[in-house]
Amino acid sequence: MRPFLYLLLAISLSAETIADRKVVLGLVDTCAQAPKTYEAEGFKADGTVHAIFYDALPYGGKTTRVFAWIGLPAKREGKVPAMVLVHGGGGTAFKEWVQKWNAQGFAAISIAVEGQTDVNISQEKGRSTWARHAFSGPARDGTFADTKLPLKEQWMYHALADTMLANSLLRSLPEVDASKIGVMGISWGGVITSTIIGLDERFAFGIPTYGCGHLFDAENHWGQALRDNVGYKEVWDGMNYADRVKMPVLWLSWPQDAHFPLGCQAENYHKAPGPRMVSLITKMGHSHPAGWNPPDSYAFAKSIVETGKPWGSSPSAKTESGTAVAVFHSTKPITSAVLVSTTDKGFTGTRKWVETPAAAASGGGGTTTSAPLPPGTTAWYINAYADKLTLTSDYQEIK
Repeated sequence: MRPFLYLLLAISLSAETIADRKVVLGLVDTCAQAPKTYEAEGFKADGTVHAIFYDALPYGGKTTRVFAWIGLPAKREGKVPAMVLVHGGGGTAFKEWVQKWNAQGFAAISIAVEGQTDVNISQEKGRSTWARHAFSGPARDGTFADTKLPLKEQWMYHALADTMLANSLLRSLPEVDASKIGVMGISWGGVITSTIIGLDERFAFGIPTYGCGHLFDAENHWGQALRDNVGYKEVWDGMNYADRVKMPVLWLSWPQDAHFPLGCQAENYHKAPGPRMVSLITKMGHSHPAGWNPPDSYAFAKSIVETGKPWGSSPSAKTESGTAVAVFHSTKPITSAVLVSTTDKGFTGTRKWVETPAAAASGGGGTTTSAPLPPGTTAWYINAYADKLTLTSDYQEIK
């Protein structure tokens, strides 16, 4: 950003916002030391995975701790890469998620960011209510409904700190390669991840799943809640820090997600200068298992820790004379491609998306895919497939 633009931005922001952003940017230093850990009594270990509490930041003048499941791969040689895993709304620290990453050769910690454990005390309409523990910090208050409170009393402040402290904890383990730690969040965890990748440069890569920034103009409940929420827009929205994202990022979602619009996701990844990969998985669904079951997050993470780069990317996507054209670079063979398009308008999650075959031609160090756009197309992208992995072009809106 040029100097005069920095000046214009500073003029437009209040002194309180500038001070709050300074505190947020300083959270990494605040959370740089590995927190003290405690075995979680009453939670049975499962192989190498066990439950812990770790010290977090004070809240309401009281000490707080975070409940988490943490584990190492059963078989390992030398130091291993690792993951910090952040749940979404209605979720908690998931042992199963840790085990899935352990099976891929990663150490992992799954954290509970609302002061809860994984003890289910009630079930209603498929939604769990988790028991809170004696050292709980704040729980999430709706959709950033607490931004009128002092910064350090807001849930997002603590959720980001909890995630950074989990990173510091993993980095302190002798079995973990501190240069190869990633962060993955699902839904609300994806919102946290989309912000933290612009704050904690110690992470080697990020995988925001569903969740993203730029939600204040979403054409659904997010936009309704955040359109006039200055605290979200000026402090917590990941867009405020996206120009600091130098790490590789996988933006993982699907076209009919009922919560997070593809346009908002695209606004977020277009502002982040680091290497990116987009995967929009047809019929993925929205849930914690739907987020962690596909092979895409694991393949992306492995490509980063093994080569330092995503295994695939799409450097260009455009419309030429009524034809959608997208170029893909991939270290894996591209086996097929499809155009995914819609003629509907409005929120992307409620539009009808249609798949049509796309031609794919290799050459010049990449694969060029193309397909005629149906008349009246309002938005499109192309999916290129490497066996069961999905590599997606940038999302395109036709005005």
